[in-house]
Amino acid sequence: MNGITTASGETIEPFGRSLFDRLSERALSRVGVVDVGSNSIRMVVFDGAARSPAYFYNEKVMAGLGQGLAETGRLNPEGARRGMAALKRFAALADGMGIKPLTCVATAAVREAEDGPEFRREVERQTGLKLWVIEGEEEARLSAQGVLLGWPDAKGLVCDIGGNSMELAELSDGKVGKRISTPLGPFRLQQIKGGQSGLRDHIRKIIQDAAEKMGTGHDQIYLVGGSWRAIARLDMERAKYPMTVLHEYRMTPQGVLDTVDWIGKQNLSDLRGKLGISSSRMELVPLASQVLRELVQIFAPQSLAVSSYGIREGLLYEQMPESLRSRDPLIEAARFAERQMARVPGFGKRLYQFLDPIFKDADPALDRLIRAACLLHDTTWRTHPDYRADACFDNVTRANMAALSHSERVFLGLALLHRYRNSRANAAMAPLFGLLDDAQIRNAEVLGKAMRFGAMFSIKDPAEAGKLKYSAKKKALELRLTDTGQALMGEVALARFNSLAAALGAEPLVVEPAL
Repeated sequence: MNGITTASGETIEPFGRSLFDRLSERALSRVGVVDVGSNSIRMVVFDGAARSPAYFYNEKVMAGLGQGLAETGRLNPEGARRGMAALKRFAALADGMGIKPLTCVATAAVREAEDGPEFRREVERQTGLKLWVIEGEEEARLSAQGVLLGWPDAKGLVCDIGGNSMELAELSDGKVGKRISTPLGPFRLQQIKGGQSGLRDHIRKIIQDAAEKMGTGHDQIYLVGGSWRAIARLDMERAKYPMTVLHEYRMTPQGVLDTVDWIGKQNLSDLRGKLGISSSRMELVPLASQVLRELVQIFAPQSLAVSSYGIREGLLYEQMPESLRSRDPLIEAARFAERQMARVPGFGKRLYQFLDPIFKDADPALDRLIRAACLLHDTTWRTHPDYRADACFDNVTRANMAALSHSERVFLGLALLHRYRNSRANAAMAPLFGLLDDAQIRNAEVLGKAMRFGAMFSIKDPAEAGKLKYSAKKKALELRLTDTGQALMGEVALARFNSLAAALGAEPLVVEPAL
């Protein structure tokens, strides 16, 4: 592992020995990270060293350490006071959770302020926490690694905006390439003279310089940072998008430009209250919007994707061996959920194998969703029976899962809904179905009804009770029973088997064992 390069050039490994060396530690370790940024200070505790991060604890304070830094050269006094109070609290929380060490990384504000070293010393004296101050290019690398945690196949340009800087990093083939830091944080832009035209020219020149260094042939831009997420939430509101999950939300370049124009005409105070965006975050949105406009126009990507993963997740990724990094985050998260919440952990794999004849021609993208659905099919069993279908849908469409697009979330949710309910008529979540085409809706229904049958056909292993055979060409679904299966094939099981056949448009056939 590379370790982290600090502002002084020192290479550190703040976690010490890797937390991922042994399976027992991977299952039990909690990893605590604090990100001391120019605008916010956030503590995240990851529960277990898993490939898909589980957030055991997550708290943010909008301290504003870097507000006014470009003008005074010093940390904002009120921000420093609030930041110290937050760090005292975080140190106490970490102690209560038994997290040692709590890794603390500081970025642009502490890095650039003349009183940054003094603030670091005072933090260590009062809290015992050591702030590792990293350079801008190292910040870019860690943010890009956070994107890789969520998108293992990510390729394009990562753009991480903070209060006093904006970092850019290139991603390709699972590696971080070129990276730079620019002075385009909204706090810094507040100090630019010359009105709107002067500000626009200033932003454009810096982004043009960045484009010369990073190149403009990036089809995808990954947006990291609270200001980008706020703009994305506003884009959702303008477009009346049916889902509010920000991670993996996609925007077109023209959509971004339309939203930036729309933002300029809105009463942001009213929108802030409606959408739950903090006042300190919304205050920076107009400046961040101007940066995003120039970014889109100069880099000309085909698409922009919002990442909720950044430097904190990058620190977690830093500790992962290649064998863990290469695993599918979605499948790992589904396995973890099954272990924690299913009645019969391990049944999901057996269910997938039993249903495989129906989906044997599925492409890899669909196959991984089928695998995930089978692992998740029983994770809401404790919910009241009247609400299980809705709970399944809500859980997967809102879950903090990586490597899962919005349409894939809805596909999984719909499949799990049909695992508990035959019909989706009058479903409260019907507006989300619009993110799927007719073929995807049909596949989700078939998968859900297949799980609905297979999950109750046998408690231990459906393969011991029978074997499925499906022919799309002949439009026939056959179930060949074993002796055990003959006893299990009761009235309810038969009804669910027939419902599955109907969803497939196939003729059902049950073959009993020979005497």
